[in-house]
Amino acid sequence: KRGGDMILRLGIAVTLGLTRMAQADVAVTVAYLHVEQPLPPTLSNLDPLPDDLGLAGVRTGIADNATTGRFLGQTYALIDGHVAEGEDPLAAAKILLQDTKFLILNAAPEIILQIADLPEARDALLFNISSGNVALRDDACRANLLHALPSVAMRTDALAQVLVQKRWTDLAMIVGGHPQDEAYAAAMRASLVKFGLKPGPEKQWLFDADMRRNAAQEVPLFTQELGDYDALIVADELHDFGRYVLYNTWAARPVVGSEGLSAVTWDRVIEQWGAAQLQSRFEEESLRPMASEDYAGWAAARTVGEAVTRANTGVVGAVRAYILSDDFELAGFKGRPLTYRTWNGQLRQPIAIVHPRALVEQAPLEGFLHRVNELDTLGLDQPESKCEAFQ
Repeated sequence: KRGGDMILRLGIAVTLGLTRMAQADVAVTVAYLHVEQPLPPTLSNLDPLPDDLGLAGVRTGIADNATTGRFLGQTYALIDGHVAEGEDPLAAAKILLQDTKFLILNAAPEIILQIADLPEARDALLFNISSGNVALRDDACRANLLHALPSVAMRTDALAQVLVQKRWTDLAMIVGGHPQDEAYAAAMRASLVKFGLKPGPEKQWLFDADMRRNAAQEVPLFTQELGDYDALIVADELHDFGRYVLYNTWAARPVVGSEGLSAVTWDRVIEQWGAAQLQSRFEEESLRPMASEDYAGWAAARTVGEAVTRANTGVVGAVRAYILSDDFELAGFKGRPLTYRTWNGQLRQPIAIVHPRALVEQAPLEGFLHRVNELDTLGLDQPESKCEAFQ
């Protein structure tokens, strides 16, 4: 135990390159820091969060880096840091930044910003894999912070494109009572306006009854007041009540948003573009399907590995410069190369539209054009962004 508050585990992710570490041209250490966040109780415990959510993806990414690095004289190590709820995340980050300047963060947005503002992090490269908070990519951006996880606006823009394509223009929305639900709803309203749709009637979900027993009676009455509509948007980012809305609405209409037809970073149903190989490799190592935070962790680790390989250096400044250059591309198993937006550090990536059993679409959809890159139809485009740190 080091630093009192943090559980710290040092492990080499794979052993393939260890025998040649002594003569390795480049040795890179990546740190991962998980800061536990309090979660409110939900109506169902059917989908508990894995203890290694995010970390498992980082491990797979480090293993992929090492597989390539063994042929190039490059070795990779992973330091895993964990901060329990109520302990000091800044002290933990300082310890990790003594060992490496590559730091992957799984934390609340306010903690991410505090770590990015540490003097020890000034010349570091940080990756956000847990927060879709739009402000982190906007007026609260930091030059040393990149975002492997899509913003919530990227997800709602993707869903809005599908609504336009399907001509579901008469829309209603149910919004949960948690801050994450409100943020999703706000992003959804903005996305509807962005793509020429009109936000419709809304209701706040305030039930505290046991929906496992009462959904068939309560939900029809609750949704009857919304009238008729083409699709019902559910803003339930904690997956609290949304599961009980499906197939219980007064009007038999599609449910989209946080439940039903959803826009996600990653899902087990994605099998095209070589994704099945990544899925199977991850499941073999982690004994569960890959989730969105895992994919973001994998993408962050692979971003470092790809830049180190192409630039042939482990110097953090040179690696960052290459990542933000026109030469950088990451093969992300999403059908097209992934790159970083040079104005706010967001990883450009397609967004999957899925239901629990299959992939339905992948945004950006055909017909949604952009003057530079169609992926920039998702989330904050450069003229919209207030981020100045990257200028």
